Amino acid sequence: MKVQVGRVTKSHGIRGEVVVDVMTDVPEVRFADGAVLNGTQAGKERTLTVGSSRPHKGRLLVKFREVADRTEADTLRGMKFFAEPLERDDDSDEYFDHELIGLKVIHDGAEVGEVTGVMDTPNRKILEIDYSGREVLVPFVMNFVPDIDLDAQTLTITPPEGLLDV
Repeated sequence: MKVQVGRVTKSHGIRGEVVVDVMTDVPEVRFADGAVLNGTQAGKERTLTVGSSRPHKGRLLVKFREVADRTEADTLRGMKFFAEPLERDDDSDEYFDHELIGLKVIHDGAEVGEVTGVMDTPNRKILEIDYSGREVLVPFVMNFVPDIDLDAQTLTITPPEGLLDV
């Protein structure tokens, strides 16, 4: 199962750079110089090699070796990049987004929903949860998410009173 790691939003400048919305926890790995990315756009696939990347206004500016100028960069608008999930160190307390999405949510001992998405904010991740048919947002912090069992595909939440009512 491949995971989406980024999406081209537009071209930037005249030298063939593109603006990429990053959808990965490790952009320094996924968009490192020499990294090979598999892109899809309108049903077509294309393999591109990162020549360089740099942060820009919360996104990345990426120059691909195969893209010579702005005209060619414009053709990449909307391209989505996918890659194999990275392996996590079993001793780590950190989780990749793709590991969390789809986990069953346990609250007060009962299954109440499923993690449907993960928002990356400057301070922390926020879990998007389908909680009994409605979407709720729960900060991904130890106080609110004390237990994750990837083998059982469950995540336990203990939110403060009122958080789930918002």
